[in-house]
Amino acid sequence: MKIAFVGKGGSGKTTLSALFIRHLAAAGYPVIAVDADINQHLGPALGLSDDQAADLPSLGAQLPQIKEYLRGGNPLIGSADEMIKTTPPGRGSRLLRIVEENPVYASCARPIALDEGSVRLLATGAFTEEDLGVACYHSKVGAVELLLNHLVDGQEEYVVTDMTAGSDSFASGLFTRFDLTFLVAEPTRKGISVYRQYKEYARDFDVALHVVGNKVQGPDDLAFLRREVGDDLLAVFGQSDWVRRLEQGAEPPLQLLEPANRAVLETLKQQADRAHADRDPQRYTAQAVTFHLRNAQSWGNAKVGIDLGSQIDPGFVLGADQRDGAHA
Repeated sequence: MKIAFVGKGGSGKTTLSALFIRHLAAAGYPVIAVDADINQHLGPALGLSDDQAADLPSLGAQLPQIKEYLRGGNPLIGSADEMIKTTPPGRGSRLLRIVEENPVYASCARPIALDEGSVRLLATGAFTEEDLGVACYHSKVGAVELLLNHLVDGQEEYVVTDMTAGSDSFASGLFTRFDLTFLVAEPTRKGISVYRQYKEYARDFDVALHVVGNKVQGPDDLAFLRREVGDDLLAVFGQSDWVRRLEQGAEPPLQLLEPANRAVLETLKQQADRAHADRDPQRYTAQAVTFHLRNAQSWGNAKVGIDLGSQIDPGFVLGADQRDGAHA
């Protein structure tokens, strides 16, 4: 399952995505964690020091090598230079699996040992001085979109992505690359406004959206969320001394997380597992093609110098039947 955590800045989405990652890893499931937030806080939330997090390889910096690997022997793509962030796979492309070793993981992923289990972490890379004024957030996360377009994942395998704050994710097709999106919302008007934006955008693309309430201090907060969110409210994460200790730099064992809050994490997993039955490979592939054509027409064709629509393989569908091989 490919899962995204979104929400306004300060909502706690990075903390909850890290806790969910820990919960899955503790149960022994294969997990790839992806930090696609411009602020790059997922590594520290998973226990890395600031120096360790700063030393993580950047997906953006490895994009040429990533493209070359994924292109494989696809006859519709003449070279890696002809690939953009939305280039879809086709017959001959190399596909990624969660449980495997490949050059992309070797150069970009770093294993993180947790107190219970372990995960692989991928990071888009933080903004640098060279980016200021000349690059945007989407130039950093293009590698994530490309990877997810080429990823074949199975049941009880998880990719969990900490997305950028607010509704900025909708400026690219990345928001359609997930099977399930958890929106972390505080019981405030600002928190709900982000939910309403996501709800409106997601409706047109059949994005499965569930709200996780956070920083809920009492019955009035809960009533507010229920009134504003309705049936989209999946669970509520309460006040947590465990989280406060983590934010202060301690490394408390996951088993000491409050039982009620640990139950919330299990609720998220159960929702993700139920959503697996709703996966539609045809729709997922068609959405990738839609956003590729949009990007090609708006900027890609002019940049690359060819008609990028010619990269689309009409007979190809990214599906579970490709999990047993590296090539489609």
